[in-house]
Amino acid sequence: MLLYAHKINQLARLFMKRFNEELAFSSLYSSQWAFIMRLYEQGTSTHKELSEHLSIEPPTVTRTLVRLEEAGWVIKAEGVDRRERKVRLSPAAYEQFLAWQQVSDSLEMKALANIHEADLEVFTAVLQQMMDNLKKTSTIHSKNVRMGKKSEIRE
Repeated sequence: MLLYAHKINQLARLFMKRFNEELAFSSLYSSQWAFIMRLYEQGTSTHKELSEHLSIEPPTVTRTLVRLEEAGWVIKAEGVDRRERKVRLSPAAYEQFLAWQQVSDSLEMKALANIHEADLEVFTAVLQQMMDNLKKTSTIHSKNVRMGKKSEIRE
C-alpha cells in the first residue's frame, strides 16, 4: 500500500500546526498565509484568480477573504466593473509581511535540516510532477463530466 498522498498531507498538517503556533502573536493563520503570499507577489487579485491559483473552492476563498478583511490584512480594490471583486493587501499587512515571512522561512529551515541539496532537488521535481499529473487528471475528469462520459481510472 502506497501512502505518498497521506504522508504529504500529514507533513502539511504538521507544518501548518507549527506555523500557527509560531504565529500566535498575530491574528494570521496558516490557511490564510497562501492568500497573503499571493497578494504580496501579485499586488491585487480577483476571487477567481485566487481560487484557481491556490486550488481552493470559491466559497472558501470568499470566507477566507472576509476573515482577512475583518482582521485588517486585506482591503477591497476597484475592479474593471462592479461584478469583479478584487482584493489587495492592506498597509498593515505589508508592515507585518516580513515577520510572517521570517516565521515561514525559519520553520521551513527546521523541516529541511539534515536533508542534502540533491535530495531536495529530486523532492521538488517529484512534487511538481505529482501536481502536474493531478492537474491533468482533474482537467480530463471535468471535461468528461461535462460531456456525460465516465472517467477512466489509470493506475
